[in-house]
Amino acid sequence: MMMVRWSIIVPLFLFFLSVPPAIAQQPPPTVCIIGSGIGGSSVAHFLRQYAPSYNASVDFNIRIFERHNIVGGRMATVNVAGDTFEAGASILHPKNLHALRFTKLLNLTVKKPSSSDSFSLGIWDGRKFVFRTLKSGLTSKFSYLDKIVELWNQVVMFIRYGFSLLRMEKFVESAVEKFSKYYEGFESRPVFETVNDMLNWSGLYNLTTRTLYEELIDARLSRLLIQELVTVITRINYGQSVSISGLAGAVSLAGSGGGLWAVEGGNWEIAARLINHSDSTLHLEEEIESISYLGEYYEVKSNKGNSYSCEITVVATPLDEQNIQFTPPIIIPKRELQHTHTTFVRGLLNPGYFGLKASSKIPKLVGTTETEDVQFSSISVLKQHDDNDMTYKIFSRKPMEDTLLDKIFSVRKETIRIDWAAYPHFKAPEVFAPFILDGRHLYYVNAFENAASTMETSAVAAENIARLVLSRFFGKVGPDLLHLNLNSDRDASTLHVDL
Repeated sequence: MMMVRWSIIVPLFLFFLSVPPAIAQQPPPTVCIIGSGIGGSSVAHFLRQYAPSYNASVDFNIRIFERHNIVGGRMATVNVAGDTFEAGASILHPKNLHALRFTKLLNLTVKKPSSSDSFSLGIWDGRKFVFRTLKSGLTSKFSYLDKIVELWNQVVMFIRYGFSLLRMEKFVESAVEKFSKYYEGFESRPVFETVNDMLNWSGLYNLTTRTLYEELIDARLSRLLIQELVTVITRINYGQSVSISGLAGAVSLAGSGGGLWAVEGGNWEIAARLINHSDSTLHLEEEIESISYLGEYYEVKSNKGNSYSCEITVVATPLDEQNIQFTPPIIIPKRELQHTHTTFVRGLLNPGYFGLKASSKIPKLVGTTETEDVQFSSISVLKQHDDNDMTYKIFSRKPMEDTLLDKIFSVRKETIRIDWAAYPHFKAPEVFAPFILDGRHLYYVNAFENAASTMETSAVAAENIARLVLSRFFGKVGPDLLHLNLNSDRDASTLHVDL
């Protein structure tokens, strides 16, 4: 009996001796992303999307840190009397292909702006309207009259500005066509290690070396058009004059064209859904205080006393007004951010302030010229509740004090103020921070923002950063991966609350 037992045990013992010990599995590398706006969320998405083609056996552990209690960065909404309006980045262009793909594949709904039939523009110099279009949309029973008003407005615009309108359109189309090169496949589009290389490759770099005014004069636009209509547009979109760089100006002008859109429920939904899809760990209300390189990894410390080890760290928020301590120190060009004060008012504008007899005569969009008499950049109607009750959105470079608002408005039922560190103060020739902050694996998405600052340019920069991370981390370049495959199976509503 004992012999039988040993005859079984000995072969089993020899078998286990012959099996090599199991190799401990290495944990996946961690990517820490600072900022949950369109830049940070897009980096997380593109890393997940492209990583399998660089190294199918390696997955990333992605952490996203947001110092506020909401995701979206400069994309946010505000609630006025039960209605939701965009408080930050508001519009997307029909040729913003990343945003369009995100929206379609994340099952988001596109929201078109209100009908242009009700649009009217007035250019205010602080004392008087130097130009006004007729109001349409007032004759809904006779739609043909609306068409006549619309045609008349086009005629008076052409009479005032002439063929410069067509030259401006051509200038914008040229810049948009060059920007579209960033959507080309990987076989023709390299990974860019610097912003200069990225802009030179597309043919856009020269536009960052001169002012918009210089570019438009060379494009044979009239000074009247530049001083009035173009200035109105740059003040609305960037809170700055035509002294901004040419590329930022071209992007600003593109944002005044037709076919503009937004996301139903708020553009912040794009960031929230991308974060969900990328299966990232989100740290809300956790501000990063220091990033230290310790040889094999970065030690990232937060205001909560937490410490994280990250093989790769991506900064996806402007460093200009952040107080992150870097060890070793980093060097980036000094840059000022342009603050835009956004004021929402529910009430009724005072026609007397604008030298008019009735509030119905005030244009739905009041743009302004670059003069000392002007105390705001623009006032636009967001919603008309009735003839004596509307919701307005005001852009200004300084806070709108109550005393000023009481002059501009005859009725004020509700007022909400928001101060955005919205975009760089553009100044030609632009100098760019590096994409790679330390020569290792510390990356900066917002280096591209000095070229132009929009949701789409942030996504384009983020896509390049993701490719740059992967190509440098794995030492190779991946194939063409333009086709996205998103699944929005988780609810993003828990990631956001209104301001």
